[in-house]
Amino acid sequence: MRDENDYILGTHDAEIARLRLQHGVWREQVLDCWRRAGIGPGQTVVDIGCGPGFASVDLAETVGPQGTVIGIERSPRFIEQAEALCAARGLANASFRQRDVMTDALDVTGADAVWCRWLAIFLPDPGLLVRKMADALKPGGRLVFHEYVHYETYQSAPASARLAEFVQQVMASWRESGGEPNVARELPRHLGAAGCRILSSRPISFSASPSDPLWRWPASFIEVNLQRLHELGRVDADWVAAVRADLHALESDPNALLITPMVLEIIAEKAR
Repeated sequence: MRDENDYILGTHDAEIARLRLQHGVWREQVLDCWRRAGIGPGQTVVDIGCGPGFASVDLAETVGPQGTVIGIERSPRFIEQAEALCAARGLANASFRQRDVMTDALDVTGADAVWCRWLAIFLPDPGLLVRKMADALKPGGRLVFHEYVHYETYQSAPASARLAEFVQQVMASWRESGGEPNVARELPRHLGAAGCRILSSRPISFSASPSDPLWRWPASFIEVNLQRLHELGRVDADWVAAVRADLHALESDPNALLITPMVLEIIAEKAR
């Protein structure tokens, strides 16, 4: 099991708070996606790469007390957070397993669905991930993804050269750690190789002005990950300050926009 300190975005309090905000922004999209994927009461669903458990809680409520949610996560700290979150909500139908999806067996079979969000982007072998997801499913089970397909759409209007550099730094850091920011482009062929067929797909992106609560999601990613890039030794303090200055200038412009990186939603089915 690798040390969780190698999480490219970290597992610290600021990252957990950002993930909570992120889930809130995406929750309506996610619940609708699960409904269209056929996830419902009484089912067994795997939340692979579940992080601190924000989606796991919603899944546990979606499948109800007769259903089961199995969270798969490498970080012990995230698992503690997920377990505490479920306990606080009185949810007894979710459990969590510490696994590295690249090196460990998932020990799950016959599930109705596997949900995967922003995990494949960080993995060196997304094809192995897809195979393990398919192996965890019963015939006809659903694989459901939200993964980035065009990360370069993360931008501002008016354009900021510093923010564009930030996006490139983020993408480079993920690639140097073995991931791929635009991994959703690779998923169709991996699904085909695993004996699965795509039922539906759609791109999702948002834009927000400073007065829109949604602004906080892309803005918080910039704030948190400027510090993370500095911790990783990729950038210096002067560069961090320059990017922050550009972000604050945008925030003072009521007509400015932050445009989020494009996600591809894929709902696929394992061969019956």
